[in-house]
Amino acid sequence: MSDTPGKQQNTAAFYGQAVASFAVAMAATATGIYQLSADAWVRGFLAIAVLYLVTSSFTLAKVIRDRQEGAAGPSYTPFEKH
Repeated sequence: MSDTPGKQQNTAAFYGQAVASFAVAMAATATGIYQLSADAWVRGFLAIAVLYLVTSSFTLAKVIRDRQEGAAGPSYTPFEKH
């Protein structure tokens, strides 16, 4: 049971599925780029583009989460002084 009303917690299975899915997607992309019959500079460019896409996705997810948490108003934690 949560101490903070309205805040959802993810289950361990959901967290594990998300981590596994991310790892499989990154491994498949890396394998595809490695096996690509192209020059090394083309494979390098694609690898950098994938890394940029991943970091941008994490940043976007964090910004969206922060905006949603900010719109929900201040949250109460039982250890805060009032």
